[in-house]
Formats: sequence, structure tokens, C-alpha cells
Amino acid sequence: MNLHALRLFHVIASTGSVTRASETLNISQPAITAQIKKFEKELSFALFKPQGRGIALTDAGEELALLAKRLFAVEQQIEQFAQDYVNGTNGSIRLAATYLPAHFLIPTWIAKFKQQYEQVEMVITTTNSSDALKQLLNVDVDMAIYGGIAEAYPDTIRTEELFQDELWFVVAPHHPYANQQISLSEMMKEPFVMREEGSSTRERLLSLCRTYNTPAPTISLQFNGLHEAIQAVIAGYGANFVSSLVVREYVERGELCRVYVEGIHLKNSIAICTRKNEPLSASASNLIQMICQNPYTM
Repeated sequence: MNLHALRLFHVIASTGSVTRASETLNISQPAITAQIKKFEKELSFALFKPQGRGIALTDAGEELALLAKRLFAVEQQIEQFAQDYVNGTNGSIRLAATYLPAHFLIPTWIAKFKQQYEQVEMVITTTNSSDALKQLLNVDVDMAIYGGIAEAYPDTIRTEELFQDELWFVVAPHHPYANQQISLSEMMKEPFVMREEGSSTRERLLSLCRTYNTPAPTISLQFNGLHEAIQAVIAGYGANFVSSLVVREYVERGELCRVYVEGIHLKNSIAICTRKNEPLSASASNLIQMICQNPYTM
């Protein structure tokens, strides 16, 4: 079917005359009339009939006009979708995040993003550092947001640090080491309540022990979530090594206390990771740009 001729027919049917269609399309009336006659021959039925000094749609023309109206309305929707997708106002984002940013940063970021880009679909997976990196490498997600940089990244991963926060040793207020300064070896004799294997903070603690040739602590309790681990320490058992973002309010309220370990001043990096040499969608780029403009929302 000649879609150009169908479009001419649609404009004539919409405007009510060849004259107005000619003005709208900036095409001469004879050229439009010739195209319509060829189109009628292709269809094997008439689309217009004389009516007074003008023309009117035949019954078949009326039916085709309705179908053409739907067709070109869908065309406009497709054009709008393509424009929105290019601008990032449409599309989807798959994101993997470690527990720290997922609980303390991403909810505010996403709420702000969705206010501006409501039509963008988002799928967010909360997991540990190892699995987040695996999902990114396996192209299961478009980006990963880390709280705590892994010990090593493959060359295929690009990282963009947003900011840093401190890593703290914390215990319950009645613990003998509460608000005290002690050595690393003394701290490592305490039982620890930590996240599961694969957690970046847990790996940082073990790496710290290797660096200072200190025996690793006993992980007496292990949880798959930050909240559970913190609550166990608040209840009076063991110690935790954790981002200050997570426990700062607990410390300010007196529910937890810091332990100051001599010579240890570690920072926790909050970073966005993407795959190198792979273009991001406009919507994913918009999200990253928005986060980078105001990353620290606490």
C-alpha cells in the first residue's frame, strides 16, 4: 500500500477539502488529486464522491478514514516515544546496589528522579558487593552503586566515586571498649557481628587484618542485612565494623559507642559502577547526572 497516498487521503479527510490539504501539506492540488486517483485505482474502490461544489467521503472512504486516523495516531505515539527515549524521559533502568546505598541513599535519589522522569521504569536489586559486580559484568543490570569499593575491579568496569564516609568500630554503651582507644590486636579479640561473606565492609575488615598481620576476628554472628547486625550489637553482643552513614544516628542517640583503634582511619567509598565502552541509555545517564549533582542526601 502507498502510505504516502494514504497520508494525503488522511489529511483531505481531516481538513474536509483538497484545497485545505494542499495548504497544510504545501503540495499542489493537481498533484494531490493525481495521487488520490492512483490510490483509488490501487484499492479498487472510490474514496470520494462529488457533493455540491466540493467532495465527500464514500462509505468505504469513511471506513478507511477511521483506520487511517488510528494508524497516524499510532505513528505520532511512536515518534513521541522515540523522542522521549532519546531524551531519557522514557525507557527502563536496571540497577544493583549494595545494602548501604540501597537503604540510606537510593530511596531519596529515586524519589527525586521519578518526580522528573515518572515514565522511566526502574528495577532495583539489593545485594552484596560481589553479587552486584557479578550482575554488572553479566549485563544483568545497567549500573551498580557500591558502598565500599571492592579490593579490585576488572578493567572492563568504570567507577565514579561520589563521596567517602568513615568506617567505624562500634559496640554497645556498656561495653568495656566504649569510647576507648585501643590497639587493633585488642579490637580483633572481640567477637564480631557482621554481614555475610561478599560484603565489602567485611572484606575491608579482613584486608585490614592482613595488612597489619593481625589475626582476623571471630565472626560469631552473621546476618544478611545491616539492620539485623546493628541491632544485635545494640542488644549488647560483640562489635561491628560499619559505615558511619549507617550508625551515626545510633551513636548520637547513645545507643552505640565508637571504639577508636590506634592508627586506623579508613574511608568507605560510595561509587557508581558501569561497564566501559558501552553507551548508557539516556534515562540511565540522566539518573547518574542527577546523583552526581547532589550525591550526599543524608
